[in-house]
Amino acid sequence: MDLKDEVQPAPTVNPPVPRWKIFVRNTAYILAALFIFLLALDLMISSLQHLGASAAETIIMATSNPFTGLFIGLLVTAIIQSSSATTSMVVALVASGSITLEGAIPIIMGANVGTTITSTIVSLGFITRKKEFRRAVSAGTYHDFFNILTVMILFPLEYYYGFLSGVSEQIANAFFNQPLGTTTRISFLGGGLGTLINSIVQLIDNGFILVILSFVLLFGSILFFRRVLSKILGLETQAQSGEGGVQRFFFRSSFKSFGWGLVLTAAIRSSTITTSLVVPLVAKKVIRLNQAVPFILGANIGTTITAFIAAMSNSNIAISIAIAHFLFNFIGVLIFSFIPYVKTIPVNLAKGLGKLTIRYRLAGFVYILLTFFFIPFSLIYLNRSAQSVRELVYSRVTDNGTSEYKVVSTTFRNHQFSSWAYYGNETKEPEQLIPVERRKNILMINNELFEFNKPGSCRDGQDADGQYRMCIVEVLPNYRINETLTTDSVFVFRKVYGDSHSVELLISASDNVIVSKLATKNGKQSTDLLKGISDK
Repeated sequence: MDLKDEVQPAPTVNPPVPRWKIFVRNTAYILAALFIFLLALDLMISSLQHLGASAAETIIMATSNPFTGLFIGLLVTAIIQSSSATTSMVVALVASGSITLEGAIPIIMGANVGTTITSTIVSLGFITRKKEFRRAVSAGTYHDFFNILTVMILFPLEYYYGFLSGVSEQIANAFFNQPLGTTTRISFLGGGLGTLINSIVQLIDNGFILVILSFVLLFGSILFFRRVLSKILGLETQAQSGEGGVQRFFFRSSFKSFGWGLVLTAAIRSSTITTSLVVPLVAKKVIRLNQAVPFILGANIGTTITAFIAAMSNSNIAISIAIAHFLFNFIGVLIFSFIPYVKTIPVNLAKGLGKLTIRYRLAGFVYILLTFFFIPFSLIYLNRSAQSVRELVYSRVTDNGTSEYKVVSTTFRNHQFSSWAYYGNETKEPEQLIPVERRKNILMINNELFEFNKPGSCRDGQDADGQYRMCIVEVLPNYRINETLTTDSVFVFRKVYGDSHSVELLISASDNVIVSKLATKNGKQSTDLLKGISDK
């Protein structure tokens, strides 16, 4: 019998993996990525606090200028191509006390612009095909123009009036009933794994290495999370195939397109992937740009889920950042979805740039250089003198003796907000960061409201020490702080909590500073006196 006639053994076919095993495996992967993500955030907070005074001062000064903060968010996100990682790091920075909420919001805005560079780069991949390149650039840069225009609208409102920070704090306070403006140490995994974090910090004992390790874990967990969910949802295969079955289902109507953009981006925590997904689809005419627009807008809402995950500890400051991130994207979607004529501006700009690339192929590269590098650097340069820093030196007298501390106040020209950093004796590291806001005749210091009214005006309130009644005792036209320093329009406020507790504050309405503070509680007194003010 010929060997050719012998019956060949049938190839071995592996039995299909049961669905429940696939489900358990994928769930385990997702939970592991989420655990590493939250662990990395906790480690990053501890690492930033471990870096010490010089690093803290560097971060504070770098982010105290809103234009610098905007560029930092843009540049960092453009480099790592992940706004999720940037917003998570911002939450960690605020939680560690390195920056205030007002300093963090411009970074969030910059991150929204920086994340769009990926879809723009993807569109450059079609440069060899003239018509496809035009459509790809239009799809890739719509996301850019949407976020840039939203920044142009909301950044001035935040800079001059504290719009996003104020609204987000009020919403956080209304829903979570916590004091506004406080910066406290938080743990995203709760107290259960605090021992693990402390063990890692003690074992490595190097702030710089700890920051690098936490960033690698943070970024790695996000990439792993994306890869797992992208594989489960089949996004990678769809993006590569460019075929129209599932894609047409995603973009069948504006409402469905918006919903899929929101859900998919929230699931994989990456608007970078989902917005880049539509570029080849538009380039190959599987869908039109107008069909892709609702999907991109939905992706902008979905990407805010990362900040909410990072804020799951219900810390007010973390929740406020998450809400501010959501508000930025949500307001942008409202503006460019429902206002006639306005909603066509980013579409027309994207199409116009697409047409320009047909005549000048290098226009896309010039656009990237201008948008993500030249213009931000120019804004920083032009606003380099808008910041002023003052140092206030106080003397504290208690039954235990006398000590000194200083407050570094950072303000901006035409800016309603300033940031106060409290420094204890013999240390350069800030012990507390609080926001200060002045609006007409109202001064808010760490959510404590002082109204510059006529003597005898009173109001009731409640804080951590209990219920109180605060009245204006008198108004001093001018007040001598020392032999060389005087201030005008000093209001004397008296807060009475009961028979055993009262606080008297002298606040200068001209300089927006506390001149003195006398606290009496259970027969014991402590006095804080302003000794001097100097420019830094």
